[in-house]
Amino acid sequence: MKKDFVDVHETPALHKLLPLSLQHLFAMFGATVLVPLITGLDVSVALLTSGIGTLLFLLITKGKLPNYLGSSFAFIGPIMTVMKSQGIGAAMLGCMMAGVLYLIVALIVKISGVNWLNRLLPPVVIASIIVVIGLSLSGVAIGWAVNDPVLSTPLKPVYSLKAIEIAAVTMFTTVIAMIFFRGFLSVIPILTGMIVGYVYTALRSPQWIDMTKVHEAPWFVTPSMWMNKHFVTGQVLDAFTSSSAWLAALIVAPVAFVTLAEHLGHLLVTSNIMQRDLMRDPGLHRSLLGDGVAIMLASFLGGPPSTTYGENMGVLAITKVYSRVVIGGAAVLAIIFAFVGKIGAFLMTIPHPVLGGVTVVLFGIIAAQGMRMYVEHKIDFSHKRNMVISAIVLVTGIGGFKMDFHEIKFSNFLAHLTIDNIAMATILGVFLHAILPNKEVAFGESAAELHKQVS
Repeated sequence: MKKDFVDVHETPALHKLLPLSLQHLFAMFGATVLVPLITGLDVSVALLTSGIGTLLFLLITKGKLPNYLGSSFAFIGPIMTVMKSQGIGAAMLGCMMAGVLYLIVALIVKISGVNWLNRLLPPVVIASIIVVIGLSLSGVAIGWAVNDPVLSTPLKPVYSLKAIEIAAVTMFTTVIAMIFFRGFLSVIPILTGMIVGYVYTALRSPQWIDMTKVHEAPWFVTPSMWMNKHFVTGQVLDAFTSSSAWLAALIVAPVAFVTLAEHLGHLLVTSNIMQRDLMRDPGLHRSLLGDGVAIMLASFLGGPPSTTYGENMGVLAITKVYSRVVIGGAAVLAIIFAFVGKIGAFLMTIPHPVLGGVTVVLFGIIAAQGMRMYVEHKIDFSHKRNMVISAIVLVTGIGGFKMDFHEIKFSNFLAHLTIDNIAMATILGVFLHAILPNKEVAFGESAAELHKQVS
């Protein structure tokens, strides 16, 4: 029987490799660039560290985990807090400490194994978290799809029928490419949708595509000139010798405990997409180590801390192309674009309605993977236990339930720490599974016997 996917160790033909890698680059680009724009970090450094971090992640996970690493949103608040009081060096030092925490947890997992995690996270909890990861992002996708990208602000969105029109054209082009196209075109539906959406925007609403920065940007910046302009490594090194910087950095580091839950959820999503146990091979310890090393590198160079990206998991699910060479190609392109000013500036001109059109599909596909897991594990929702756990995880996660600690006093600083909705939903799911009786029903009919053996 002919398989319908491209596995991690396989390499597509060269004429297919570039568009497949570009597709992953486009999927992550908007969100990865948005974090440095909000925090005041350098966009070019974010692209560079995103690419290098992804390559390191692939190396550490033995090329068995095809995840792309982009900028993490969870660090935005703490970074801005510390930058305001102590400067960028202290903020990046805190991010480096968060990376160190990843390494410590990776060591603990390496020593203790993952059986305890399997007991804590039965299929009913995992599937619910996967649905949350997809649908909790739906507000972002819809916001991009329905609002005017020029007139809107984060505090005052401006509804636009033309934005909906462009998003719809992009979305339906993506769907048509997925369902009806054959051969290679069927595996680049995101790229196809974005190209058609961009051209349609240029025809219907050209004022939404501002080419000014493209004209102003240089074609190429030499590495030495680039490093002098963009890197903040000297300020990070200075922070190592400052006691006040170390104290301020402790505000940022605990965010790692929030992103660890996000990392675990993303690993479970990827495992479900690829239909294999990535928790054991290459192992959770390797994925944590890879992410931690990437975070430390990004922080040292002045880029935002990294995380695995839901957008790129959506691409994996849609295309069934899991090739590590494709992900590595996207990483190399990100590195190149960090030095080629006009290309990076051009990608910044992609209108939000176009991004909204494709992310509606991407985020929905992730949620559908969670529902697929309910079915495959034969989760019985006639049991009130399963009903209660999934209900609470879904509503708190999708509804955006989070805990904001706005004024945690630490030495002379007022910290702002947020435990986001995905982390909260995960914590609640694990807690409910731990305290409620009849644990075996949470593993579904197909996994209940295995759970008994593991226990």
